[in-house]
Amino acid sequence: MINSKLKKYIFIENLDEKIKKNIKKLKNSQIIFNNEEYNKISLRQCMEIKDFCIKNKILLYIKNNYKIALKVKADGIFISSNNRRMYLNKFLLKKFCIIGSAHNQLEYYFKKRQNCTTIALSPIFFNPKYSKNKILGPVKFNLISKMWKTNLCALGGICEENIKKINLTKVSSIAFQRPVTK
Repeated sequence: MINSKLKKYIFIENLDEKIKKNIKKLKNSQIIFNNEEYNKISLRQCMEIKDFCIKNKILLYIKNNYKIALKVKADGIFISSNNRRMYLNKFLLKKFCIIGSAHNQLEYYFKKRQNCTTIALSPIFFNPKYSKNKILGPVKFNLISKMWKTNLCALGGICEENIKKINLTKVSSIAFQRPVTK
């Protein structure tokens, strides 16, 4: 069972009826619009997602593209771990909540310099993107979280089989590709 107080970030590439239905089931969910070709994001598609978010009182974050985020009046941005160039000026910091992704201590320092309020540490569980020796697991995740003085988000491999293990970690939020509705 997912802790209802945890924020749930859901990465989506498009918004179809099945995804809408799953997002509505989750309490305290937020959407991260994850388009791999972030230079070719359709403004119309972003506006459709923003309208859905407004109707359902869900926060919207745009991945790696603050210009689109400003145009659609998104609630924040998500800065991926490989994006080390994006530094936002103080004007943008007042409007946006910034979420960053990190895989190690070095990337954590980059995200702190980018003024991220929440840092997604990944991968916590196995997924096909990473080899088994790069998986953190709940124990390593907690050891790292003791050193990091920021809101932490668990990311990577979260599914129905391992969702109970999330309650063993010290996280303020979780993020996943497909909504876990258990």
